[in-house]
This record gives sequence, structure tokens and C-alpha cells, in this order.
Amino acid sequence: RVTSINTSGHKYGLVYPGVGWALWRDKEALPEELVFRVNYLGGDMPTFALNFSRPGAQVVAQYYTLLRLGRSGYRAVQQTTRDVARSMADRVEALGDFRLLTRGDELPVFAFTTAPGVDSYDVFDVSRRLRESGWLVPAYTFPPHREDLSVLRVVCRNGFSEDLADLFLEDLSRLLPELRRQSGPHTRDKSEATGFHH
Repeated sequence: RVTSINTSGHKYGLVYPGVGWALWRDKEALPEELVFRVNYLGGDMPTFALNFSRPGAQVVAQYYTLLRLGRSGYRAVQQTTRDVARSMADRVEALGDFRLLTRGDELPVFAFTTAPGVDSYDVFDVSRRLRESGWLVPAYTFPPHREDLSVLRVVCRNGFSEDLADLFLEDLSRLLPELRRQSGPHTRDKSEATGFHH
């Protein structure tokens, strides 16, 4: 039942932000309102593109990377990031304070929340404390009907090595004893947790 797939070059295409792709299964699946019809060179020319001008550097960089790495090169890069994500997820789970929601075994991304019984701190405290060490690990609540679940998400991109993973785990492990000593049970106003204030 999938009719379209999109991806971003800066995530898995190994180029900087500004280029991406959207593929439709067939012409019928492409909504007509996305097709611009331009009177060009004396005739009607349907075009499916962003209807404004932008530099083409991202496209050139993407084309170069595709030619340079090829399928086997991309496979090696993405397999490495996935291996790092899986290893990190296992090590985060082994700390005992967290429960994994995803393990990094499909995309090189994993998400986790606090384990049952951890009530002296929450994922927003972890995110804030990790930021003090230079790690930007977003914490957020799930959409409506699961707003009770808050998670941290770690994305492993090309260049995030096992050495960096070791440093991350060291910093996370170092802050846990202090977080555990906070007075509990931990409660937080939802507006404070999500960054919205009255």
C-alpha cells in the first residue's frame, strides 16, 4: 500500500542539507496539485519540481558522492553506522536505568526511555545534563494518545565512530549517580517538560 517514499540527502545521502528525493509508485499516485503547468516555449509543460530557484551545489555534491562511493560504498558506510547504533543501544540498556524502544537494527537510530522504577529523574533531565557535556540528544513526548511516553533519540550518522560512542557512554554513565540521588518521585509539569510556558 506504499505509494510514495521520501528521503533526505543530509541524513543518508552523505551531503549537507538542501537536497532530497520523493518517489511515487506511478503517475496516478502523484497528486495533481503538486504538478505545476508552465507555459514555456509556446506549449504546456508539466513539471514536478520546487517552483523557485536555488543553488545547485547540493545536487552536485550528491551526484559526486553517488559516483565516488557507489552502491558498495554506501552499503559499507550505512552498515557501519548501524553497527555503532546497535552497539550503543545495547550498552545503554545494560546501564539498567533505561528501556529501549528501538535498537538501531534497522535504521542507525535508537530511542529509549527511563526504565520502570526510575522516578528520581526523567528523559528531559538526561537530555539537559548531556547537553552540559556537548551532546545534543533530543527528548520529546509522543503524539496525542501516547503523551504519557517521553523518549530520548540518538541518531548515528557517518563519522560517529565507536570512539565517540565510548565517550557518549562515559558521559551518560558519569551523570547517572547524581541523577539517581535527586529527590523522587520525579514529577514535572508537562508545559515545563515540552518547553512551553504560559
